[in-house]
Amino acid sequence: MPVNAGKPEEDIIKRLNRIEGQVKGIQRMVAEGKPCRDILTQIAAARAALHRVGSLILEYHAMSCLENALSMQDREKAMAELKKTMESFIRFTD
Repeated sequence: MPVNAGKPEEDIIKRLNRIEGQVKGIQRMVAEGKPCRDILTQIAAARAALHRVGSLILEYHAMSCLENALSMQDREKAMAELKKTMESFIRFTD
């Protein structure tokens, strides 16, 4: 299931690498005594990027669960797994 043109894992890894760079940038900003407003803006951007990665992973997982549900005898089990995963992701988001 492509998230973008390539493999979903490749897209997710690229996004996580960018987020890692953002976090390192935030660390530098704090060490350099940059204005709090600028630091908080970067934190918000990193949180949004991380949330998007989580959404992409959830989307990929949901598609996988739905495919499994169609091919499995125990569809209820596959759908319960999807519901549990969605609830877990949503519980930790703002």
